[in-house]
Amino acid sequence: MNKSLYQRIVSFTNARLWQLTHVDILLLLALLLLMTGGLFVLYSASGQDVAMVERQVLRLGIGMAVCLGLAQLPPKYMRRASPILFAVLVAMLVGVLLFGVGAKGAQRWLALPGGLRFQPSEIMKIVMPMMVAWYFAHRPIPPTLKEIVTVLIVIAVPSMMIAKQPDLGTALLVGVSGIFALFLAGLGWRYILSAAAIAPIAAYSLWQVMREYQKQRVLTFLDPESDPLGSGWNIIQSKTAIGSGGVHGKGWLEGSQAQLNFLPESHTDFIIAVLAEEFGLIGCALLMCAYLLVIARGLYIAAYAEDNYARLLAGSITLTFFVYMFVNIGMVSGILPVVGVPLPLVSYGGTSIITIMATFGILMSIQTHKRAQ
Repeated sequence: MNKSLYQRIVSFTNARLWQLTHVDILLLLALLLLMTGGLFVLYSASGQDVAMVERQVLRLGIGMAVCLGLAQLPPKYMRRASPILFAVLVAMLVGVLLFGVGAKGAQRWLALPGGLRFQPSEIMKIVMPMMVAWYFAHRPIPPTLKEIVTVLIVIAVPSMMIAKQPDLGTALLVGVSGIFALFLAGLGWRYILSAAAIAPIAAYSLWQVMREYQKQRVLTFLDPESDPLGSGWNIIQSKTAIGSGGVHGKGWLEGSQAQLNFLPESHTDFIIAVLAEEFGLIGCALLMCAYLLVIARGLYIAAYAEDNYARLLAGSITLTFFVYMFVNIGMVSGILPVVGVPLPLVSYGGTSIITIMATFGILMSIQTHKRAQ
């Protein structure tokens, strides 16, 4: 009797609540696990700043609302809107270059009424894979050379405009999100190998157009000890924090690098160094498991999507989320140059959290609207 009642409750929950609200329960639980752990780390990294944690909770709440709201929108409407959204955002990026609002040497925002600012490049992280997926939605795959060149131009135009703001980190993420969609469309190995062959030339060309502070980041990555009290300070302190944590860590709120302010940007870009110092290798492993749950669920949704648009969009979104995580951890641990990419859903932030949560809303929509398409 009890077993039968339990089965009915589970059946009702699965068939009614989650399907009616278009929520993917496994993805939701993985996200909640990741965000909850992130709040504990942020409390320590911020110097026990309750107000900062409360602001983070508010932003996570807004991001969750955006996620659940987008989950209600069937993918067919996203597909129709993709080229329109792309065109609008490209026009906005042109507007940013012409009359955008500047701050700290960067011109990345459009001024809105009421003193508000809008950063189009953040939204382009979502719209770029939508556009590439739309392009291949009704075309045979794998793509031809003509189609590959067309898509590369589509990717390059907004990426170059974002890099000119300058915002190299966001430009790379926008470009990567489009490249992933192109790769998942069945890019042939001859094209992949050709791209690898010309990569050194592309890297040299990129170096020529990089700004001095961007070049300095690369040089610091290669030899942080060359300027230990200047440009190399951040990475030296973060590696010290990671190494001092050992296997078990020093304990929550007991990390010296963050608590004594040796570690700059400890609540944003370098927050995982705080986690490593206080919770050690075990804490980092648990965080990686939470990320892997999110990524595995996203790849599952992509694999079982019903059409090319949904499949390419879900796959590129998931792989781009992996790049967020990998780049942040790589730069904090010294295996990649510092490019200002936050640790997703853990670092303190606003726009980036909402953007990332919006992508998970798209994933939930793709998964839960399959029968309705």
